[in-house]
Amino acid sequence: MAGRIDTAFAKAKAENRGSLGVFITAGDPDATTTEALLDGLVDAGVDFIELGMPFSDPMADGPAIQAASLRALKSGMTLTTTLEIARNFRQRHPDMPLVLMGYYNPIYIYGNDRFIADSVAAGVDGLIIVDLPPEEDSELCIPARDAGLNVVRLITPTSHDQRLPAILAQASGFVYYVSVTGITGMASAAATSISDAYQRIRKQTDLPIVTGFGIRTPEQAAESARFSDGAVVGSAVVDIIADGVAKPSSPDAAENRAAIVRKVAAFVGELSSAIRA
Repeated sequence: MAGRIDTAFAKAKAENRGSLGVFITAGDPDATTTEALLDGLVDAGVDFIELGMPFSDPMADGPAIQAASLRALKSGMTLTTTLEIARNFRQRHPDMPLVLMGYYNPIYIYGNDRFIADSVAAGVDGLIIVDLPPEEDSELCIPARDAGLNVVRLITPTSHDQRLPAILAQASGFVYYVSVTGITGMASAAATSISDAYQRIRKQTDLPIVTGFGIRTPEQAAESARFSDGAVVGSAVVDIIADGVAKPSSPDAAENRAAIVRKVAAFVGELSSAIRA
């Protein structure tokens, strides 16, 4: 039986389009807003969601997502409450793929076996662990796959062909192509480089290949989804949240939260329309 991730990509392929993934950080700026944002992403037409696990030292992320993690941690977000958000989301949205993305340190502290069991119980579909190389697969990735979680691998422009088999050995769900050399949200890749990378990776896997890092506009999302199997947008969405926190539209917390959700949903709707067009 196909999982939610497989079903979502198959649906997009049947509609002759790429898939849209959006990243937000759990607890940014608070748990209640995150829950509302997740609902808004579903309504806006995403195909899958990446939920960031806040960490104090997100080394692969640029200033926007670093700041989002700090806001989340300041609001009291933990890995336990992140999983609670995931569990609540799954109850409201039984079919939308949800992938947890982040770093290994919080998971190690939480306990690998406990984290895997709680992720499965919460209805999480997959994991993207940025700083855990394939040489450490036995630590988390293989037990996670055995428990039914997809392990999404990152491939960068500097991942050479001889390295790809090791990276892809335990990969499932989809492959995340990091289209720029550097941190999130700071630069955009040319369409030709995305296309060349896609063809190179496609020779070694049948999994969907999505492009992320540096995608900030509907036009860039559409281009990335045209030259690969989908696009992931993170920093541009996180920037909207940050702007809503820094410049509240209302002194009323609930009203300001609703305004942030509306702005994010409107932007993601534009991304979705561009990809579908």
